[in-house]
Amino acid sequence: MRLSKEKINEVEQVLKNALRHKFNNYNPEPASMPFHTRLLGKDRLALFSFIHSLNTNFGTSIFEPVALVLAKNNFKSAQSHVKAGEYISEGALSEIQKIMDRLTTASSSPNKSKEIEIIRNVCKKGSTRQVKPTEVDVFLESKTGELFLFDIKTAKPNAGGFKEFKRTLLEWVAAILASKPEAKVNTIIAIPYNPYEPEPYNRWTMRGMLDLEQELKVASEFWDFLGGKDAYDDLLGCFERVGIELRPEIDKYFSKFKSKN
Repeated sequence: MRLSKEKINEVEQVLKNALRHKFNNYNPEPASMPFHTRLLGKDRLALFSFIHSLNTNFGTSIFEPVALVLAKNNFKSAQSHVKAGEYISEGALSEIQKIMDRLTTASSSPNKSKEIEIIRNVCKKGSTRQVKPTEVDVFLESKTGELFLFDIKTAKPNAGGFKEFKRTLLEWVAAILASKPEAKVNTIIAIPYNPYEPEPYNRWTMRGMLDLEQELKVASEFWDFLGGKDAYDDLLGCFERVGIELRPEIDKYFSKFKSKN
């Protein structure tokens, strides 16, 4: 199922709004770089600085709202920046630590289905503790009540961070089950695009900590899950069209830096 014309228009409007908002609110940090400026030109240096700034919040300003547009007609509900919950049982916290210890020492391999059932069995065991898990970037509920919690990461996440990524995914499960013990819940790392294309995404750095089948969606796996088959390809088309349409605005914005050289 390709994206509808209406949905394509919504996505493109999100992109236009995000870029125009950035133009209107971006203030380059004052920094004297005399060698770079003379070698590359002030306009190119400003463009580099702008792209770097845009990259730092690409997820919240572009990927998350686009994800909601794609998902809203295919799921019962779609939200961003929400809490999985505020309480986790002591029994669940203890089991999460045991899971992490086994994965860290490689005494067991990740198995998300098994890990969820371990947590479910103790989700009400012992007293509850108030916690502050990482906010869920995209929280979906399917039309059958199944929950999908996504943590959107950069295209090349630091390999050293996977241990904390895994803990976050497990804590989300525990927080959901603390209030809804029978819930069918999925917690997933999303990588918006594959920087290694046309080669496959380099997943080996995550193996041993993440269940690659159940805890990771990369590029088309993520976007097609939200919007349906071929949503990823349609999405790339949206980005390209908006880039072409806004090119005069982009050129005009950076021309002011060139005129000051």
